[in-house]
Amino acid sequence: MKIIGLDVGAKRIGVAKADSSTKIAIPVGFLLVDGSEWQEIARIANLNNTNLFVLGLPRSNEGNETAQSRYVRDFARKLVQNIPGAKIRFQDESLTSVEAENRLKKSGKKYQRGDIDAEAASIILQDFIEKASDSSLGAQPAEPVDSIKPAKKPKKHSGKIKLITTIIITIVVLAILGTVGGLKLRDFIRAKREQEWAEQEAAMKAAVFRFTITPGETIFDVKKKLLAVNRDNKDANDEGKIPNYTAEEIEAAFNADYDFEFLKSRPEGASLEGYLYPETYEFYSTDTVGDVLSKFLKGMEKVISENNLIEKYQERGLNLYQGITLASVVQKESSTPADQAKVAQVFYSRLNYGWKMGSDVTVSYAIDKIDPDRQIYSDNAAALTIDSCYNTRLYTGLPCGPIANPGLSAMLAVAEPTDTAYLYFLTGDDGLMYYSYTETEHNQNIYLHCQTLCNTSL
Repeated sequence: MKIIGLDVGAKRIGVAKADSSTKIAIPVGFLLVDGSEWQEIARIANLNNTNLFVLGLPRSNEGNETAQSRYVRDFARKLVQNIPGAKIRFQDESLTSVEAENRLKKSGKKYQRGDIDAEAASIILQDFIEKASDSSLGAQPAEPVDSIKPAKKPKKHSGKIKLITTIIITIVVLAILGTVGGLKLRDFIRAKREQEWAEQEAAMKAAVFRFTITPGETIFDVKKKLLAVNRDNKDANDEGKIPNYTAEEIEAAFNADYDFEFLKSRPEGASLEGYLYPETYEFYSTDTVGDVLSKFLKGMEKVISENNLIEKYQERGLNLYQGITLASVVQKESSTPADQAKVAQVFYSRLNYGWKMGSDVTVSYAIDKIDPDRQIYSDNAAALTIDSCYNTRLYTGLPCGPIANPGLSAMLAVAEPTDTAYLYFLTGDDGLMYYSYTETEHNQNIYLHCQTLCNTSL
């Protein structure tokens, strides 16, 4: 069976894996402690079809548990809560990070802090495997995390005795690790680890696919792309490396509830439109549609928090939902950060004056919801009259919800628009934005710069 080793830290978690048949631990990588670690650990466990975890439990030089030991035990409790059925084993560890760094230095390869954590996890796991009997490698029932008692305080002089014993054992082991049949055992183990790591890395890459949401895409677009995942990767899908999402699975995932605080401010019945942060992420072939959407939602959560968007929108009289709604319109109307800031200013000015926003992109979205093939609203005159709360040509105020998933620059433009006083804008046939203060100037810009684009069907 497979076993996952974890070197638990406050900032990073080193990850290693081993097979009870080969009994050789290899480093897998590291995870950042940012809230996503539970999902990532679950993915790694699922990928390796295991629920057995070995956690390094540090102790002081005297053999007593430390504050870090308590941190690891608390981590273990949370791991069991997040991965039901997880089996936890603790392995005493001391100075594994030092040993790990020494190994990496000797390898001559470049490394970073996370590589040290991964190597430390492999040392912890290797120690566990070598000390455990075959029957103890996951055969016994799951051991409650709290049932493993702290080590008893060692008797006087036990620390010195332990040190002397360790030195003697080390000398004997070094003597044994000489040349065995012309082949150095240490080199053999290192080569075996490198081979298994290469195979594992190749398997991981083969089981991973990328999915992208670009700024301005709607949930209609995202659903189509999810359906196309297996079609666009047919060869990989035939080998079971790419998921085959169905329309039913996709709809169910979009209608599911997601436990993110920022989603709770949405009006009742609101969709995920506007809340899937545009980005490219990697996913495992075993990930569900819900896993995919959660990743993009987590990206939005991070952007909102890091840029203080809730507070900045409130300063401009908008709640988060309204801010994202306006940002989605800005995203569809313009593409560069400089223009987005100006477009946001125009909309703020029109809203403050009590004018209609007058945005054609909101009309297009309204039609997309009921007549995507333009069988009913075949001309612009009819389109502009569509009775929809998204039609800002017909109704004053913001549309009733986001019309796309805005990128970071559009969201920041709504938070910090330019200090100008324009009331009109348009995109010319040359792709440039033209701004004006009066309707007369706006009509002049249409005549000079927008003979084709301004007559394009909605």
